[in-house]
Amino acid sequence: MSTCSRREFIARTVAASATTALCGAVSFRAFSAEQWPPSVVVFSKIYQDLKLNFEDAAALTAEAGMDGIDCPVRPGGEILPERAAEQMPQYAEALKKRGLQMPLLTTGITSVASPHTEEILRTAKQLGVKYYRLGFTNKQADVPPGKQVSEVRAKLKDLVPLNKELGLGAVLENHSSSGRGLIGGDLTEMYEVVQGFDPGQIGVAFDVGHAIIAHGDDWRRHFDQLKSYVKVAYVKEIKRGKGFVHFGEGELGSNGYFKLLKEMGYRTPVCLHIEFDWSDKGKSKTRAALLRALQESTQVLRRWLSEAP
Repeated sequence: MSTCSRREFIARTVAASATTALCGAVSFRAFSAEQWPPSVVVFSKIYQDLKLNFEDAAALTAEAGMDGIDCPVRPGGEILPERAAEQMPQYAEALKKRGLQMPLLTTGITSVASPHTEEILRTAKQLGVKYYRLGFTNKQADVPPGKQVSEVRAKLKDLVPLNKELGLGAVLENHSSSGRGLIGGDLTEMYEVVQGFDPGQIGVAFDVGHAIIAHGDDWRRHFDQLKSYVKVAYVKEIKRGKGFVHFGEGELGSNGYFKLLKEMGYRTPVCLHIEFDWSDKGKSKTRAALLRALQESTQVLRRWLSEAP
């Protein structure tokens, strides 16, 4: 360690771990080669309800007809931050065996000082991940909003050199945060957070469901303002007055959202989120019930994407 910086040591350790686990670099479908409609991945937080191991999670993803996962690597996630360098390659290998990918991560990272940031991101780079979602920042009642936005921007600025070095993009989700305020849940505030950054290093994971909850029909104006920063699309079916519902029971199929994505040249995998009650007749959560929910949701989402004018 006397002749090797901490960053160099982490990089070498992560590279060796990933290579050993995968017997060579994982080669996922190149983002630039994707055409419309884009591929569909699932936010695999839903697998935690059944405590699936990596092999079972990969098998379920394949059986449901999806292209891969957005993996939660965060406290309480499928993979804990301290085990990322070990377990992310294992999960990626289970997916690879079934022709699936891990193009997206969801993390708790809010700054370069967040625990295990470098291990997570350097491992992600080795595995072909393109974008990682940042952790949320809670609003503080005793701190002026403008000051908090400035503090968040300062932390993002510190992340930019590492993102640039690795060729990764960090994205912030607009979450309407029922019962708690989050920085960026309001899309005017989100624009204040990301404006001026290179969208390739700091962008937005646009959650249209939460945008509708926060802004109603005005979500379109905000989308247009943020469009150059939108790098990942999160899709949860929404019905006003009822919240998140089964795919096909809300408004996403008819509100023009997918047309907007197509027109802007969106090519990143679309991330499907299961936020409705998928249990078997509202009683038990079983593999069969989750598989049915995933299959039905994926079929509806693929139809929306393919039919976008």
